[in-house]
Amino acid sequence: MRITGTGHASMRIDTAAGSILCDPWVNPAYFASWFPFPDNSLLDWETLGDVDYLYVSHLHRDHFDAEHLKRFINKKATVLLPEYPTSQLEDELRALGFTSFLRTKSDEVHELDGGLKVMIQALISPTDGPIGDSSLWVEYDGIRVLNQNDARPADLTRFNELGHVHAHMLQFSGAIWYPMVYELPDNAKTAFGKQKRERQFDRTWRYIDDLKADFVFPIAGPPCFLDDELWQFNDIHGDEGNIFPDQSVFLTEYAKVGGTNAVVQLPGSVTELTDGGTRQTTTHPTPVDEFFANKKAHLEEMRERKRPIIEAEKASWRHPEIDVLKELKKRIEPLLEESLYMAKGVGGPVRFDLVSYDGDEVESIVVDFPGKQVRAYADEKVRYRFRTQRELIEHLIFIDEGDWVNSLFLSCRFSAARIGQYNEFVYAFFKCLSEERLQYAEGWYDEHEKSVDAEDIQFGDWTVQRRCPHLKADLSRFGVLDGNVLTCQLHGWKFDLPSGRCLTGVGHKIRASKEG
Repeated sequence: MRITGTGHASMRIDTAAGSILCDPWVNPAYFASWFPFPDNSLLDWETLGDVDYLYVSHLHRDHFDAEHLKRFINKKATVLLPEYPTSQLEDELRALGFTSFLRTKSDEVHELDGGLKVMIQALISPTDGPIGDSSLWVEYDGIRVLNQNDARPADLTRFNELGHVHAHMLQFSGAIWYPMVYELPDNAKTAFGKQKRERQFDRTWRYIDDLKADFVFPIAGPPCFLDDELWQFNDIHGDEGNIFPDQSVFLTEYAKVGGTNAVVQLPGSVTELTDGGTRQTTTHPTPVDEFFANKKAHLEEMRERKRPIIEAEKASWRHPEIDVLKELKKRIEPLLEESLYMAKGVGGPVRFDLVSYDGDEVESIVVDFPGKQVRAYADEKVRYRFRTQRELIEHLIFIDEGDWVNSLFLSCRFSAARIGQYNEFVYAFFKCLSEERLQYAEGWYDEHEKSVDAEDIQFGDWTVQRRCPHLKADLSRFGVLDGNVLTCQLHGWKFDLPSGRCLTGVGHKIRASKEG
């Protein structure tokens, strides 16, 4: 089996029974904020795109690159489609010209031509990607690989049941806006970033230990930030709170926990798995150590080369003809009327401060969840506030974007402030600005609220429900107890066991009791 690195979470898997291209991403994503690093735009995509099968794990734009898929990927390729609750991924791929789909069943092995086997595990909570994320398992001639990309399954038991995995590809770096965009003192921002960076690695080590593959491939990040306004987010400034460590940092941190089986791929690197998957040989277009030793120079060269692309994107955002308040009322108020669980979960007004083109004026608009309306800010106290350029919201309205998380928030082109804890319902709602997504998310939260976890586990003297109240992670695998605080390492959520209160976000009380 041959695995060719094609950048970020993308790879091409070649076997004698067929080839699979996974998550090809080349063009900038999220308002031209994210670029693949290392740069993969100079690869021979005409050849790489001539494949038998295409796998797009989910709709995040650093995995689903519509422009690239349309231009370079063979439209006769069979799409391996995750079992998602909405049809949006299939609809968007059909609009690009793909016509052949294998609609897989989650956790079910599908045998393709020539003995090639695949299984896709779909995650379908409203907080998994844009209503879904997934992992791809592949087996051919006794060699098994798992492309986990940036999915976060509660455990990897299903993959272990199918036999020993030889190559494990998974995310290790950040892919979020926290804590960089928050209006916090620099020392607090660094402290929170350091905690998040450590949690990212802890979660990665747990997944690696669960699967115990022969080889571990760190993938799916980090992106790089080439716009001058975002340049500080690159991990080249000696900031221990930076959440975007690269593969060279992964190697250093992995060695500290005894890891010796990592395989780093640059775009164009080729790994051959032989001897039943127990041996690997990797060739690189550039020596890996040399490449990362010169990371800053690579980024600076790339920044100058990509500057015209960024400027062209920025020039397309302004739509002064749009009455933002009027259009947001038209679009969001009907969804607020239908929202029960998410509106209740947000529990108050959310304020957007829109900065004018010249920066001299600010229009403040409130999405009032209890009042079920969008209106001008009335000088009231709010718990959640976002500040961004007016033209970004104009563009979201202009393109009829139904997912502000997969556009505005991941762009990091905003600042945020909140009073109190993180509230997942805020981001869940702004990911569901369409009838189909809203109805699915409301139904999911309804079922989630009704479900009761009757199984218990022990942490010292504490008896605790086995599944995390947040997203049902197995706390016997991901739970870490420090005093009376239990942390679920899958997403970093913390719980005060004496009270059962969630310390990280709104809601999600845990059931716990102590002997004596």
